[in-house]
Amino acid sequence: MRTRILAAIGGLLAASAVTLIPASAQAATGQITGIGGKCVDVAGASSANGTAVQLYGCNGTTAQQWDVSGDGTIRALGKCLDVTAASTADGAKVQLYDCNGTGAQQWVVTAAHDIVNPAANKCLDATGQSSADGTRLQIWTCTGTANQKWTAPSGGGDTTPPPSAGAMAVAPYLYNGWGAPPSPTTIMNATGVKWFTLAFVLSNGYCNPQWDGSRPLTGGVDQGTINTVRGAGGDVIPSFGGYSGNKLESSCGSAGELAAAYQKVINAYGLKAIDIDIEADAYSNATVQQRTVDALKTVRSNNPGVKIYVTFGTGTSGPDAGLVNRAAQSGLTADGWVIMPFDFGGAGQNMGTLTLRAAEGLKNVVKNAYGYSDDTAYRHMGISSMNGITDQNETVTVADFTTILGYANQHHLARLTFWSANRDRPCTGGPADSCSKVSQQPWDYTKVFARYAG
Repeated sequence: MRTRILAAIGGLLAASAVTLIPASAQAATGQITGIGGKCVDVAGASSANGTAVQLYGCNGTTAQQWDVSGDGTIRALGKCLDVTAASTADGAKVQLYDCNGTGAQQWVVTAAHDIVNPAANKCLDATGQSSADGTRLQIWTCTGTANQKWTAPSGGGDTTPPPSAGAMAVAPYLYNGWGAPPSPTTIMNATGVKWFTLAFVLSNGYCNPQWDGSRPLTGGVDQGTINTVRGAGGDVIPSFGGYSGNKLESSCGSAGELAAAYQKVINAYGLKAIDIDIEADAYSNATVQQRTVDALKTVRSNNPGVKIYVTFGTGTSGPDAGLVNRAAQSGLTADGWVIMPFDFGGAGQNMGTLTLRAAEGLKNVVKNAYGYSDDTAYRHMGISSMNGITDQNETVTVADFTTILGYANQHHLARLTFWSANRDRPCTGGPADSCSKVSQQPWDYTKVFARYAG
């Protein structure tokens, strides 16, 4: 049985991503301070192309005044903070250069006080962890160390960096049904993640939504989880479907009844997004597929501010185009089509590479179905991976998650998630599906995706 329990292989887009927020709504000007309280400084206050950017004692000069702009650039003396030669390698030096709109000049200031270059998926870094005057700045794999932590200006005079653009797009699955559910606030405090995809809303045998088809929609443990997450400043995206149990999409007799069931959950929690996790044989039926599409059209019409994500399975070259084509032909525009790139069959494969290959296939499916450009297609798709050992003994490593993160940052995916938060910890003899089955520290996988810039 698939440990993703209710969501391992086949689904249609994931409902996590919400409105992406720019790194800064408007330009904010001031000092950027880092290790040792030193300032990010343009060497010699020179505006010449190629001038080194370094650490230096804060002195209030224009060489230390940076505009953190809503367009993703960071500017001083009329020039842009730039990665030399557009390199993505560890140790590539940072310089001042004419603004040219390239990825080498795009930066995201995160809530964790990182300054990330999404093109390289690397952090602004003080070389050698030194705070000495004249220490060159570079990009380096994000490690969370003090030499990669920065306080940058933000709008309204606040010196706290704004939240990551991807904060609402990253919502790991959390399942209360079994597997020793972890405390969401423990994960939030350890990783900075604020959103969770709460699994799964099913049918109780009739067209009536309940958690796992048996727990009450409101007033039970699942509502308690939602209240806890919201109390800590986060939110949830309920996921409908998964691999096991009775599906509303099959139990409801019409698109109108199914739309009403979806609406009941939306109204119960005042939701900002939903995830329709399409897998298992129930969804292979053309009538059920069309019923789901038509119900989601009604949800879209009645709730224009609610994001709709569909999560579904894929092969190594991408998913079958049937469901996406059906949606496009019916006039349903999902906010994101999300593949589950695992359970391909067989150990020993590089799951990071296979995930990217499948994602490129998804991009082509979405592009062709809707007539999108490549860029627009990427922004309407997502990846829902599985951490650790999959149901078919593939190993998805923390390094694979870093590979996936780089791809997501490069293409601005709508959603980046995984099954599951329950599994993101080392095994200690607990119940099934309560650990990753690989050597790791608690929340290692979540910490990687938490760096998603959007």
